[in-house]
Amino acid sequence: MAYVVQDSWTMTRRELAHWSRQPVQVIVGLIFPVMMLLMFGFLIGGGRGIEGDYVEFLVPGMLALTMAFGLESTLTAVTQDLNKGVIDRFRSMPMSSSAVLVGRSLADMLQSAVGLLVLGAVGLLLGWRWHGSLSAVLGAFALLMLFRFAMLWVGIWLGMVAGRPEMVQAVQILVWPVGFLSNAFASPASMPAWLGAVVEWNPLSATATAIRDLFGNPAAAGTSWASDNAALLAVVWPLVMLAVFFPLAVGRFRALSK
Repeated sequence: MAYVVQDSWTMTRRELAHWSRQPVQVIVGLIFPVMMLLMFGFLIGGGRGIEGDYVEFLVPGMLALTMAFGLESTLTAVTQDLNKGVIDRFRSMPMSSSAVLVGRSLADMLQSAVGLLVLGAVGLLLGWRWHGSLSAVLGAFALLMLFRFAMLWVGIWLGMVAGRPEMVQAVQILVWPVGFLSNAFASPASMPAWLGAVVEWNPLSATATAIRDLFGNPAAAGTSWASDNAALLAVVWPLVMLAVFFPLAVGRFRALSK
């Protein structure tokens, strides 16, 4: 176990070293969610179906959306390593095979935490505030990181399935509708009934609704079971995704040498 931890930390340091060598990519990854927040908050956002301050509704939704869109950076990094033969080299070395995936996941989680801090700080500058207790705020950020961890393993699996960088764009096209088909920007009550039902059952919507409640921010109106039990689904959905995609990712990684 000591060697596993040591190898995993070595792989994590490798991923972190990329930050200093590719600062533009890191900066763009941090700025893009901020641009989205400003665009929907002041240019496009109208707060349809929202009672209260729209910025306080929007910021938690953007925090959840950022955790979902983080899948794309994972997807890109995995396909690049596959095509450069980096993973094959690691597999030939006397190291724990799990260290490659663990290192990738730890680095991504750290980057996601930094992204949350940056976006949250910008939200505070725009007037967003939380009104819950400190434990509730910490619980909200814990739900966001749990959702990101689940999406991370979805990204690792998709990256190994896609295999080639040119396939990343095709997979990304499927990610965006899932992200926007949520209550991140508008309340399901303002949508057609069938669309609102789909939105309320979206895992991203469950996380966004749960953290809005923990932050004490305006919530998206809804009458379905999913809307009334968003906190439960914010835990169940990520656990289900982990139960499905974690073994798929590990299995796919082990099959690379076959």
